[in-house]
Amino acid sequence: MTTMTGTPAVTGAVGTAHTRIEGVAKVTGAARYAGEIPYAELAHGWLVLSTVARGRIRSVGADAVLAMPGVLSVLHHGNAPRLDTDYVGLLGKPDPTLAVFQDDRVPYLGWPVALVVAETSEQAREAAEALVVEYDEKPHDIAFAAGRDGTYTPENSAVEKGDVEAELAASAVVLDAEYTTPEEHHSMLEPHAAMARWEDGRLEVVDSNQGTMWVADELAKLFSLDPASVRVRSEHVGGGFGSKGIRAHQVCAVMAATTLQRPVRVVLTRRQMFSLTGYRSPTVQRIRLGADADGRLRAFAHEAQNLTSTVHEFIEPSANVGRSMYASDAHHSVNRVVRLDVPTPTFMRAPGEAPGSFAMECALDELAEKCGVDPIALRVRNEPDAGPVSGLPFSSRNLLACFEEGARRFGWADRDPRPGVRREGRWLLGTGVAAASFPSGAGPSTAAVTAEADGTFTVRINAADIGTGARTALTQIAADALQVETGRVRTRIADSDFGPAWIAGGSMGTRSWAWAVTAAAKDLREQLALGGTIPPEGITVRSDTSEALAALAQKERYSFGAQFAETAVDVTTGEVRVRRMLGIFAAGRIVNPLTARSQLIGGMTWGLSMALHEEAVRDAASGGHVGADLAGYHVAANADVPLIEADWVEDTDADDPVGIKGVGEIGIVGAAAAIANAVWHATGVRHRHLPIRPDRVLLAGAAVPAGAGAGAGAGAEGPDA
Repeated sequence: MTTMTGTPAVTGAVGTAHTRIEGVAKVTGAARYAGEIPYAELAHGWLVLSTVARGRIRSVGADAVLAMPGVLSVLHHGNAPRLDTDYVGLLGKPDPTLAVFQDDRVPYLGWPVALVVAETSEQAREAAEALVVEYDEKPHDIAFAAGRDGTYTPENSAVEKGDVEAELAASAVVLDAEYTTPEEHHSMLEPHAAMARWEDGRLEVVDSNQGTMWVADELAKLFSLDPASVRVRSEHVGGGFGSKGIRAHQVCAVMAATTLQRPVRVVLTRRQMFSLTGYRSPTVQRIRLGADADGRLRAFAHEAQNLTSTVHEFIEPSANVGRSMYASDAHHSVNRVVRLDVPTPTFMRAPGEAPGSFAMECALDELAEKCGVDPIALRVRNEPDAGPVSGLPFSSRNLLACFEEGARRFGWADRDPRPGVRREGRWLLGTGVAAASFPSGAGPSTAAVTAEADGTFTVRINAADIGTGARTALTQIAADALQVETGRVRTRIADSDFGPAWIAGGSMGTRSWAWAVTAAAKDLREQLALGGTIPPEGITVRSDTSEALAALAQKERYSFGAQFAETAVDVTTGEVRVRRMLGIFAAGRIVNPLTARSQLIGGMTWGLSMALHEEAVRDAASGGHVGADLAGYHVAANADVPLIEADWVEDTDADDPVGIKGVGEIGIVGAAAAIANAVWHATGVRHRHLPIRPDRVLLAGAAVPAGAGAGAGAGAEGPDA
């Protein structure tokens, strides 16, 4: 047994660079993911997805498949266990996609219609591909366009202040433009996978997710189980980005494990993920800005439209982004939705802010051009003292410091504002800028910290490390709160038995968990300071942040940033290359500079990919994707990514016990707009529709003939602008 002693020296771990605790295990293969862990008598499930976009299932030819080698079961709407979807979960009513095999309806192409379970994955796949499913097909509708029939405004989706129309009429300068973003998909390295088994009367699920308590709670409700009888673990996750919540494959694994009374694993293919795991909805956005001649905003109007499925409503809140950004006399923003025969969209890194910032920050750049004002100066001129709509104070707002530092490091002062004047051979060069913001929230969480008899400490919290370095950051935070070295702290995460904790989403994960860990660790330290002996089982202190979060004063809480980009446009091919990017952020206290910078650079890379590459295209005839794979869906590769620098300014949140805000999503916000604005500066042609493909550049007339004068095409708009 160890004797409790006085308080040791402060370590100062927070704010220093630490390599990931699990890094060696990951690069050596010792870290096992949900689809890799072996289990005795493990069976394998393979999903069969609908081949029609709308209709009814007439028959499922299960008998022929059951006779194939190794096949154990074929689950479908005629024999599957019944599920309960009449509940409200962590994020509201469940998407009916979770209620697999409950009826014969097919609402979109790629809807789960059967699960084939076999002794091996190969046998399951062969049988699934042989399964004959017959349908009564009906005409489908996937056409997405601005204001099309069926578009509606969901409840509480509009915000209004002042009289926008009157202020527009009184404005010296008015901008009215439409911007679009395409359907985009999560493409994390690790596909979705889940294993389910029953052991000693408890359901155990080993899964790849962004919140084990979230998944456990949903599974308990769906299968009408005692929540205490469900355990979900997710030790290592190879990326989530908003997609890895509760999905059909976990439900299928539990169904099969319950039916067969043996472990069953279901792993999705990349192609299946395109219809089963959500995506970012395409958007059509109309921005109307009214300003005085000097660029001071009088009116700000942002209307956004997205699609959703016919079975579940999902809103991509693109119009929300301006509600916290710029002062104006009048404000109107609204999100609208149309239901189509497509899968339900979902949260995708920086939901709302990523597509919304593209439209808003491009519109601000266009307004600056119309007013003859520098783009940064325009934003400074419209900096609010409080929430532009709410009137609430900001917890902190250091956006101008980001612009000041970014402009200095990027060399913005040397920029010639005229478009189309810089050229290197066949390349036209331009620079662009955009602002970034993302909400900074925290969710109620619990944590337990144990002082062990050997002098070490164990932290238990139901956090999810989806590749962000959260496990390492929490170890640093706990070490500082306990005032010990990080080597004496062991952090265990991602087990629903550890109790409630917020999910890894909305840039809220580390902040939420850190709050709980800090509270428990400080209480434990105070107990240890009283002296005494630590028993063999240790001394454990638990925390719950629910009351502390509920007591927080109402404020506008955001991370902010300034994005800078330099692009080169080939006048002969229309190719756009990003030469350099710089992001300066005000994102609270940075716990681990090494992993934080990685997160920010990763987000900026997403923004580059969004600007130039990513676009999922649907076939009107089938209702499905033209290329549901990483050959047909293009993402930025190493050769596309230039020098990217990410840094930050001092921005500690005084209301947070550690000073954290969040860095997971803000890196992507504004990045696509900065690139689009740089393309305009290079060519003089506005591109309001993503991605900025070479064919669009050529059609827009930006590829000026060799020898054309400086500024050729200045101020032009593309044919699809």
